[in-house]
Amino acid sequence: MSSLIASRRYASSLLTAAVEGNFLDQIVQELEVIREVLHNSHDLVCVLRSPVIKGDKKIKILQDVFGNSVGEKMFLFLRLVTKKKRAGQLPEIISEFQALLDERQGVVNADIVSAVALSDEESAALVSRLESYTGKRVRARLSVNEAFIGGVSVKIGDTIFDGTISHQLTKLKETLLAETA
Repeated sequence: MSSLIASRRYASSLLTAAVEGNFLDQIVQELEVIREVLHNSHDLVCVLRSPVIKGDKKIKILQDVFGNSVGEKMFLFLRLVTKKKRAGQLPEIISEFQALLDERQGVVNADIVSAVALSDEESAALVSRLESYTGKRVRARLSVNEAFIGGVSVKIGDTIFDGTISHQLTKLKETLLAETA
């Protein structure tokens, strides 16, 4: 089974259990703690992914690292994932969990890149229009790329809305070259 499919299955099972058991908020908070620790500790990720280190040792390490910051339900999940030899996939499981949770809550991520920093009013208006377009709540990640000259590029999932001047100039150049050929 591919690691993506396995990660999605574990994430889906955890989400289902958390919703049915009415402890979703707790799980979301604890997964954020785990995600942050894994993000900041390359060594811990390497240990969890190592085939040389036995599952019991990994469980002990997870207990030492997260014993005071996660509840019993989360630790049961961590123990299960480790016993099934999937502890090295925890970062992917957490990412899949967040994607499934976003889907369940009707949230989409939008990467918005502009030539200059957008004001609060401009970004709020853009997010509002994107929400109207998608019919979902939009979680915007804003950044600046001065190479755009002007305009904005928005990426939601696999869809890109490119309203940058540099993109328009490229399209104009391609059109002019095609007409002269």
